[in-house]
Amino acid sequence: MKIKLGAVNCLYPMPTVLAGANVDGKPNFIAMAHVGIMDMGAISMGMNKSHYTNAGIKANKTFSVNTPGVSLVKETDYCGLVSGRDADKARLFDVFYGTLQTAPMIRQCPICMECRLIQIVDFPKHDVFVGVVVETWADEEILTAGKVDLAKAQPFLFDMFSRGYWKLGERFAGAYQVGKELKERKP
Repeated sequence: MKIKLGAVNCLYPMPTVLAGANVDGKPNFIAMAHVGIMDMGAISMGMNKSHYTNAGIKANKTFSVNTPGVSLVKETDYCGLVSGRDADKARLFDVFYGTLQTAPMIRQCPICMECRLIQIVDFPKHDVFVGVVVETWADEEILTAGKVDLAKAQPFLFDMFSRGYWKLGERFAGAYQVGKELKERKP
């Protein structure tokens, strides 16, 4: 039997990332889970307007999306607990810059994406930043046949309901494959 829960957003768990931006000329990172794909070349991030990082994204019109592996869970959690107003979170990482000179990235993260801001959607309490991916950087050791291998990258997920981080499980079916059996059946 189904039970009504009210207007609860149950899209959790979400990928956990470290969003980066230069704020007042210094790199800053914030832990984020409200990140999504807008289309194959664009990313969205929903961030509370009070976050320190927002000012850097707006000023520079750039940001980075860094995907930490499970080995960075403590550093990632810390970046969600403290504000860049009060702490130099970049000191935890080996920071580098790529094509965009104002989108700091984290060398310890197996996947880093540089994004150019193309739009801000104004919600009452949140800014939704939409950026086009300009360049993606990946550690060579997480690639299989030139593509990112999630088993090797070991990203983790955030679940709002349990207030916890979750590891990815195993691949269990082929997308665009497993449903073909049903497609071939005629009613």
